[in-house]
Amino acid sequence: MNSTAALALGPISHRGPLDWQRLIAWLQADGTVSADEAARASARCAQGESAQHPVLRLASLGVRRAADAKILDAEALLAWLAPRAGLAYLRIDPLKVDVSKVAEAFTAAYAQRHKVLPVAITATEIVVATCEPFATDWLAEVERQSRRRVRLVLSNPQDIARYTAEFYALAHSVRTALKNGNQTRVSFEQLVELGKTNKQLDANDQSVVMVVDWLWQYAFDMRASDIHLEPRREQCVIRFRIDGVLHPVYQLPPAVMLAMTSRIKILARMDVIERRRPQDGRIKTRDAKGNEIEMRLSTLPTAFGEKMVMRIFDPENTVKDLDALGFAPHDAQRWEALLKKPHGIILVTGPTGSGKTTTLYSTLKRVATEEINVSTVEDPIEMIEPSFNQTQVQPQLDFSFAQGVRALMRQDPDVIMVGEIRDLETAEMAVQAALTGHLVFSTLHTNDAPSAMTRLIELGIPPYLINATLLGVLAQRLVRTLCTSCSVADPDAPLAALTAAVKPWSLNGSYRPFKAVGCVECRMTGFRGRMGLYELLVVSDPLKALVNAQPDIEALRRQAVADGMQPLRLAGALRVAEGRTVLEEVLSATPDMGGARV
Repeated sequence: MNSTAALALGPISHRGPLDWQRLIAWLQADGTVSADEAARASARCAQGESAQHPVLRLASLGVRRAADAKILDAEALLAWLAPRAGLAYLRIDPLKVDVSKVAEAFTAAYAQRHKVLPVAITATEIVVATCEPFATDWLAEVERQSRRRVRLVLSNPQDIARYTAEFYALAHSVRTALKNGNQTRVSFEQLVELGKTNKQLDANDQSVVMVVDWLWQYAFDMRASDIHLEPRREQCVIRFRIDGVLHPVYQLPPAVMLAMTSRIKILARMDVIERRRPQDGRIKTRDAKGNEIEMRLSTLPTAFGEKMVMRIFDPENTVKDLDALGFAPHDAQRWEALLKKPHGIILVTGPTGSGKTTTLYSTLKRVATEEINVSTVEDPIEMIEPSFNQTQVQPQLDFSFAQGVRALMRQDPDVIMVGEIRDLETAEMAVQAALTGHLVFSTLHTNDAPSAMTRLIELGIPPYLINATLLGVLAQRLVRTLCTSCSVADPDAPLAALTAAVKPWSLNGSYRPFKAVGCVECRMTGFRGRMGLYELLVVSDPLKALVNAQPDIEALRRQAVADGMQPLRLAGALRVAEGRTVLEEVLSATPDMGGARV
């Protein structure tokens, strides 16, 4: 190894801000880029000045790595630069940053001036993310003022700029909300103490308004499906559900949480004074792009106050084209055939949160043409859809699902959707609607598709009516999909484990397993988004022969498989083989195939 290369492989001795000339020289000295590529990058950088950070400026040029000709994006450049600067590289994950602590390390102006951001703080150490690893004039001052050691990590300058604004804006809003008398600055430790005094805060205070607005926009950016505001004895908790998993986001004093809850209830036209009984409400707002987003609110009295959950309905995610739901071609054709039936009952089954509403709304939107009258009875109305006639169940007015279906029968409907079959009366009305020439969609809570038949019998529907009206049952689950930005092939994944999960079925075709890694796009989870797994039972004549007062569920499953039903676990295994998810996700989400084995 020559002396130049040896020097390049160690930490770089440099002081001051980064510039593109030095970065290109270091890249060439390391052999990361060729001399020709370095010359091309230098010529383009020399064309005019730019306030852009040197790393981002180089990333925008599409500089290619000498070893494999891959383009060096900002993440790759920072991962290369970190060891040369003697630092660790950190992708900032806002869900793992305790904003209440790090915002106290130093002021927002100080952070912006030096392009740094505290990301963790303990009794002895402050971890600070920087995009200028050689500009450390500020470091000694912070250590002296905080009486803690500073440990630097290298991070993306775009992330530092973004999260500096977000973290300090939220911290400032919370501090301002709890100003008391002559107090001009309140630490988060003091906020906890003030919250214990039950100090009443104005729900319309500008700072409370800012906190609520920030919370919503942050949830939209994070692709959250639910926001949980959970009261506790001392510190209340905010959590987001992202891709089906709850993540802690922030902790607030009870007084601030109470003001936020009141603010949201005002916007939803709920009773602000009433905190002893559950309430429901709705809010329409917009995200940063101006898209309208609807939220369904639910409150519940708990030991430490009023808990609120906001379910976010983004039209882009709630109502999809049928093709985007993730049906396998085999099931898609059979599902489309069911939709063309003139009358009968089609059921969608699965546990809460398995995507039944999305499937039903997307299906109804497909059939709701100008010639078709689609009417729904829901509790509650999940998402306002202009192409449907939607009705809300109101138990306090003795307006139930069954009464709603009875009323819809006089409204000349073609297609009826019943939010859920919960009791015999609703089931009987659904059967009656199907017998009188209507196509009826509804949901049941069962583990798999064949169990829907036994559930209807348990409710009290005679087998002969089930055979006369039931067209098909779609069971479904949701599994997280691998992040396309960071997932990598997993050659060590044992095929035997996947084969064992679907025995005695065998998997034909290619097997390309991938594994989760984690990046800034997926918040270091390795997963981004979810996809549906489907099990479609189409009622056939041989299956009808097995439906009696005490049906054999195992025989029903075997016949359904013989008729073309693909079990949920097998559908998941095929997605694993395609590299779209992992086996652990499928095993945790789907029931054992049991009698579906043939």
